Amino acid sequence: MTTNSEVIIVGGGAVGLAAACELAIKNVSVTILERESGPAAPWKNEKLGFRELFVPAIEHLYRRGLLNDMFRNEERPQAMPEKKGGFEFAGHFAGMMINGNDVDYSHWDDTHLPGPACLPGSSTLGHIENVLRARAEQLKVPILTGKNVTGIEDTDSGVKVFCGEETFEAQYLIGCDGGRSTIRKKAGIPFVGTEPEFTGYAVHCKLDNPFLLKPGFNRCPNGGLYIMAGPQHIYAVDHDLSFDRDQEVTAEHFQKVLRKLSGTNVVVEQVILASAFTDRCRQAEQYRKGRVFLAGDAAHIYPPFSAQGLNCGYIDAVNLGWKLAALVKGYATPGLIDTYQQEQHPMAARVLDWVRAQIVTLRPDAHGKAVGNVMREFLYTEAGVTYCIGRQWGLDVRYEIGEEHKLVGRSALDYELDDGSRLGTKLGAANFTLVAFGDCSSDITNSVNELSPVLGFCRAKGEEKSGLKGVLVRPDGIVSWATTETLNIEVIKASLERWIALPAAVEKFESVSYEADQLSNVQTPLTTTVRSNIGRVFGKEGEKYTGLPTVVTEVPATADA
Repeated sequence: MTTNSEVIIVGGGAVGLAAACELAIKNVSVTILERESGPAAPWKNEKLGFRELFVPAIEHLYRRGLLNDMFRNEERPQAMPEKKGGFEFAGHFAGMMINGNDVDYSHWDDTHLPGPACLPGSSTLGHIENVLRARAEQLKVPILTGKNVTGIEDTDSGVKVFCGEETFEAQYLIGCDGGRSTIRKKAGIPFVGTEPEFTGYAVHCKLDNPFLLKPGFNRCPNGGLYIMAGPQHIYAVDHDLSFDRDQEVTAEHFQKVLRKLSGTNVVVEQVILASAFTDRCRQAEQYRKGRVFLAGDAAHIYPPFSAQGLNCGYIDAVNLGWKLAALVKGYATPGLIDTYQQEQHPMAARVLDWVRAQIVTLRPDAHGKAVGNVMREFLYTEAGVTYCIGRQWGLDVRYEIGEEHKLVGRSALDYELDDGSRLGTKLGAANFTLVAFGDCSSDITNSVNELSPVLGFCRAKGEEKSGLKGVLVRPDGIVSWATTETLNIEVIKASLERWIALPAAVEKFESVSYEADQLSNVQTPLTTTVRSNIGRVFGKEGEKYTGLPTVVTEVPATADA
C-alpha cells in the first residue's frame, strides 16, 4: 500500500504538529506518521509534564489564534512586570534563582510592546500537544498512529518512508522523531556534541516526611542539585553516571540519591512516575540532507535546564514551515530553504552554549565552584539578571539576516493598527505583511493590493516614535525589512524577492481561509491549575508552597543512550 502527500512528518509530538500546521495553512498536503498508538504518556498531563513556553513561542501562538486555547482563556498579563519589593521567581541559572524584581524590563521597550504575548506562560506538554493536534485536525492533516519507520529512500524526485508493509511517498520529509531520531540516522546525518557528566531525575513520589527537604532550588555541596517543586515532585542532579537509564527508577535507588544530595534521612515510600536523563548535548551537523529535514530533538538535544528543548524545537517548526511551503508550491527563491539551516542552527548552538555553561557551574570540582561564585555575583546585579532573563525568555532573539535596522531579524512588535486591532491578530494566514506608519500614498496601497495575497497591508495607528515609515513582516512573524524613508514599491518588491519569486508567488501563493472562531475552544483536561505568570503556584498541592520558586522542566526520554 502506498500513500502520497507533498510532505511527510515523522513524529506527532508538539514540534511535528506545529510544523504540520504551518504547512497546512499554506495548502500543502501533509501526513504525520506517529510511532505510538496508545494514549499519551501519563506524565505529560501531570506536574512532571509542565513546560514553560517562552516569548517567541507565545508570540507565534498568539498570531495563529491559539493563545486563548493554550491558556484556557485565562487572563494573561498585558505588560512587563513592574518592579516591587521582595522576591519574585523569574527563572534560574544552574539552580541559582533569578529575582524578577531585579530585572530592568525597560531594556526591551524598543523591541517588545505590551500585549497578550509579552510574557512566558506555563502548560502541560499533554495540553500543548492537544491544542496543536486539534488545530492540525481542523486543517485536515492526517495523523496516522502506530507507524514505526523502518527505512527511508531519498531520490532526486521525492522521498519514500517505509513502515513495515506500508510505503509513504512525498516530495519532502521532516524528522521530528526525537533525540534518538530514526530519520536522522537513516539519512546519515552526524549528531555531534558533548558527553554527559551527571544523571538527572524527574520524579513523582511519596515521601514519609517531605518537609525534611527544603522547598525550591537547593544547590548541594557536592555539586549536585535538587528541586523540591511540591511535596511529591522532585527534580535532582547527581554527578554519578552509573545508573542504567533503561532500568526503572526504584524507590530504593531514588532514596539513595536524595539522601546523598540533601544530607537527610528522607524515606521514599513509593515512586509513582519517574524519568532519568543526562546532560548530553548534541546537534545535527546539518538540518537538511537532500529532501530530508530535521527539527526539534531530532536536530538538537539538551538537558532540561530552563525548558529550552521544546521552545527551540517549536521555533524550528515555525521557521521551516513557510519556507518549505514556498519550495513545495514553486515560488521559493533558490536560496530560501537554505536559510532554515542558516538561521536555526546558530540559534540552537547558542542554546547549547547557555546550557553547557550551567553544566560547568554545577560541577563538584573547584572550577565549577569558582564559576558558580562568579555567576552568583553576576545575578546580584541588575545587568546580570536582565541579561539572563533576556536569554532565557527569548527576548533577545535576533536573526542575522543582513539588515542594519535594529528591528530587522527580530520578532515584529504587536503594533496597534488604525482599525483598533493589533498586528498580531492579522498574521494568522502566514502571509508577508507590510505595516505602514504615517501618511501612505494611494500609489503604494494600489501597488500592494496588486501583490495580494502574497503581501498583506496594515496601517499602524499614528506615527512611530523612532521615525519608521514601514516594516515588512515574514510569515513567521520576523521583521525582514524596515525603513525610515518614504515607502517605495520597488524597494518593497526587492525586499520580498529576497525570499520569494515574483510574479510566480502571486499566482501560486495559497493560504487556508478560516475564521478564528472556527479554530478555537480546544477542550482538554487539566489535572492541576496553571497560572501563566512569574511566581507561579501549581494547584492545590502547591498551596503549602505558595510563593515558592517552582521549576518547569523537561522530562526527556529521547536523548541518545
